[in-house]
Amino acid sequence: MYFKTKGYRIFSFFNHLLLILAALSCFLPLLHLLAQSFSSKAAVNGQLVSFWPVDFSVEAYMKTFKNSNFIGSMWISVIRTILGTFISMVIITTAGYSLSKDFPGRNALMWLFVFTMLFSGGLIPSYLLVTKLGLKDTIWSLVLPGAFGAYNLILIMNFFKTIPKALEEAAFIDGASFFGIFWRVYLPLSLPGLATVGLFIMVGHWNSWFDGILYMSKSTNYPLASFMQTIVVQGSTQNMALSSSEAEALSEQSIKAAQIFVSTLPIIIVYPFLQRFFVKGIVLGAVKE
Repeated sequence: MYFKTKGYRIFSFFNHLLLILAALSCFLPLLHLLAQSFSSKAAVNGQLVSFWPVDFSVEAYMKTFKNSNFIGSMWISVIRTILGTFISMVIITTAGYSLSKDFPGRNALMWLFVFTMLFSGGLIPSYLLVTKLGLKDTIWSLVLPGAFGAYNLILIMNFFKTIPKALEEAAFIDGASFFGIFWRVYLPLSLPGLATVGLFIMVGHWNSWFDGILYMSKSTNYPLASFMQTIVVQGSTQNMALSSSEAEALSEQSIKAAQIFVSTLPIIIVYPFLQRFFVKGIVLGAVKE
């Protein structure tokens, strides 16, 4: 039986305390937003709301889901996240599978990919390239430029390297092709790595706002993060679609809180299903070159 020393117990106490404080620093602001979104205009404007709604009201959510600008931007973000994650995972898994094998020129090719982690083409060349390819003001301008990520490639490649070579040799003996081995052996055994990288890509697409503002000429084409940036950061109320009577009855702060909370829900819902893969995927994907 493992003997826990006094020093170990002290360390464990402060470690748990630090983690609890870190968790609260993430949870309490979200709880405050939720309380504001369910509070009346007078309570919010009077700064009477802390972590519990005051004068409970669902008007902010009713207005949020009636706002065609908000719903349209959310739909664009959903399409972008699904399409972008699928394309990125196809590119990264196939490239990672190839680079997990030894072949002439592999190291040079790997260093070429690593180079992209350190240096980029720059903002202006990227904008000109997207424009010249005719991708501006389309969903592809949000998906294709960031479809490949060298860091995610390295995680997947190293995860594939942990799979015993004997399994591949046995599949070859049974007549499987390279693609068959990739589909029936490597992918099913790599679920922790795939879930981890997939979560990275999903969160990146869902939270990305700058490319939406950069590549979209009309605010109606903004993804949700870009839409929220114009409201929360820039302070623009045009996209909130409030009439004069609604502006008198509703607090802008309540509507903003409701929209922020709704925009965080998809990732909050998805994360628990992938969390059990997360730590294993990161550890196994980082143990080799």
